[in-house]
Amino acid sequence: MTDKVSDGTTSVTTPNPMESGSGAATAAPFPEPDPISTNPSGHAKVRPGDRIFRGLAEGSGILIVALIAAIGFFLVWRAVPALARNEENFFLYGGNWVTTDTSAMQFGILDLLQVTVFVSVFALVLAMPVALGIAIYLTNYAPNRVKGPLAYMVDLLAAVPSIIYGVWGLYVLAPVLKPVAVWLNENLGGWFFLFATGNASVAGGGTIFTAGIVLAVMILPIITAVTREVFVQTPRGQIEAALALGATRWEVVRTTVLPFGMSGYISGAMLGLGRALGETIALLIILRGTQAAFSWSLFDAGYTFASLIASAASEFNDQYKAGAYIAAGLVLFILTFVVNSLARAAVAGKDRSAS
Repeated sequence: MTDKVSDGTTSVTTPNPMESGSGAATAAPFPEPDPISTNPSGHAKVRPGDRIFRGLAEGSGILIVALIAAIGFFLVWRAVPALARNEENFFLYGGNWVTTDTSAMQFGILDLLQVTVFVSVFALVLAMPVALGIAIYLTNYAPNRVKGPLAYMVDLLAAVPSIIYGVWGLYVLAPVLKPVAVWLNENLGGWFFLFATGNASVAGGGTIFTAGIVLAVMILPIITAVTREVFVQTPRGQIEAALALGATRWEVVRTTVLPFGMSGYISGAMLGLGRALGETIALLIILRGTQAAFSWSLFDAGYTFASLIASAASEFNDQYKAGAYIAAGLVLFILTFVVNSLARAAVAGKDRSAS
């Protein structure tokens, strides 16, 4: 409806309520906003720097996988000809290696596998509790004036060369351990197989008992460093909540720190085990070579995979002799890969159970 003012110059149009039908007001719909893309590489312009960085990152990942595959292919390629000339069962033969006649060689990994696994697990059993105690002390108990120097000293153990550990273990540690080893053998060897008389001299020191202790010292900084870094990441809110409920320092560690950092502790232990499986020079110096059978005693001697390969480096001028030792290296390569896979599976299982 249009109303006119008396001077006839201005008109104002006002809505007529009767013209709207029922008188209900109808709201006009708002326009829908354009959806926001969550894909940064979708419609957005990719900068050259981002493209280069992405290519380098993907290339690095592909390179690692390609290197592992290339190493495995090389080991298989060099081992197959020697395995074809082996007259013994490669996995079940534990006697002496005979590679002088390349047309009829005799070699196997049974004793090598047993010695390698036994000395590595023994070292891991010794190192894990010590590493856990050091990590707990550094993250929850140690004062600041002690925390830094102690952590530095533990980390410094990883910088000592393997040959130094080997010489120290054979000529310094073994004489110190001699009374302990003799006592264990005489008093516990009759009924406990781990301390029974083995294929090496107990007093000589060149046994798994000495080598395992030295190896435990070598893997201690790896386990400690990983565990300590995980324990430090424990949420502060959980620790303060436990303290507010009246928990003691040990109860805080038991209820918050340990459950949170257990997966990291297992990861560090598996990294230490992988380090122990591949140790070469220290075990080559300490462990005495022997022709006797392995009997699962701490006072046995023998070769690990790595120490045997290192001791036979002079025979690598022949492709078949070298192939026999490369076949042993292939088994060590697979064993290390399996250990790392089990570690990842254990960590993943812990994370799922925690969530």
